[in-house]
Amino acid sequence: MKEELFAISEFCIIHDIDPSFINSLENEGLISITFFNEEKFIEEAQLHELEIFTRWHHDLGINIEGIDAIRNILEKLRQVQAEINMLKIKLSNYETTA
Repeated sequence: MKEELFAISEFCIIHDIDPSFINSLENEGLISITFFNEEKFIEEAQLHELEIFTRWHHDLGINIEGIDAIRNILEKLRQVQAEINMLKIKLSNYETTA
């Protein structure tokens, strides 16, 4: 299945942000931009994350470095939560067999 692409220029108009913000996110490796007919696009799979980054930046005033730090912390938190859930399942299995 082919990913749907969304124009960065339209995204910036809708969310009232400067295109340089999107470029900065790409430079930091937080999103990937696709070029088609000399226009910039983002894949649908990244759209939700871009909207989150935009809200953090626009509504909370968080800079690109802060966005990267928060994203990393949240990813580590998800990993720890997944490990906790796995350990709970193992413990539950151990308790029912003991």
